[in-house]
Formats: sequence, C-alpha cells, structure tokens
Amino acid sequence: QVQLVESGGGLVQTGGSLRLSCVASGRTFSTFAMGWFRQAAGKEREFVASISRSGGTLYGDSVKGRFTISADNTKTTVYLQMNSLKPEDTAVYYCAIGRLKVPIADLYDYWGRGTQVTVSS
Repeated sequence: QVQLVESGGGLVQTGGSLRLSCVASGRTFSTFAMGWFRQAAGKEREFVASISRSGGTLYGDSVKGRFTISADNTKTTVYLQMNSLKPEDTAVYYCAIGRLKVPIADLYDYWGRGTQVTVSS
C-alpha cells in the first residue's frame, strides 16, 4: 500500500548539481522518517541522509557539506539536493521510509525503485 517514487537522476559532470525527489503515499507514512541510500556497482548500500517528521536531519560522512535533505510542508515529498558532485557519488539512489532516521538500511521498511546518478570527470 505504501509507495515511493524517485525522480531526478541523470548524468552530470564533476562539480555539477542534481536534485532528487521522492514522493511517498500510503497510510500513516507521515509518521515515519524518510531517508536516502545509495548503492554503487559492486558495493554495499550506503546511508546518505535522512529526515524525521519533526525536521531533524542526519548525513553520511561522505556527503556532509555537499548534500542537503529536505521535505515539503506536508511531508509527502523528500528532496536530496546534491552539489559539488564527484565521480565517487555515482550510484543508484534509493529513498526509503523507516520509523526513525537511523543510518541503517535494514531498519527502513519501504523502498523506492531507485534512480541512477552518474558523475563523469
């Protein structure tokens, strides 16, 4: 019943910017935290950022100072603004819903299908 739909991925050069969006729908989804994870080819899924219903945020060490997570006023859409992109940011980016904004993928209950971000040098 709960669905997440990501958009905004694409190809960008080193130093460029992208903004990802994720629209959530379903019963009681507004009581959950929303987060972004990414998975590069051949690597495990990595925590990127998360935001709680009250607006508190967490960031992975590799993206602090470059990425910003935010949500709209109704908390139905979450965004990931990505600046100063590097080739190592290349990955499939997934949005997810969990009870808490923890940086552990196994503790998130619902996942989108992902959107590809590719950063070229």
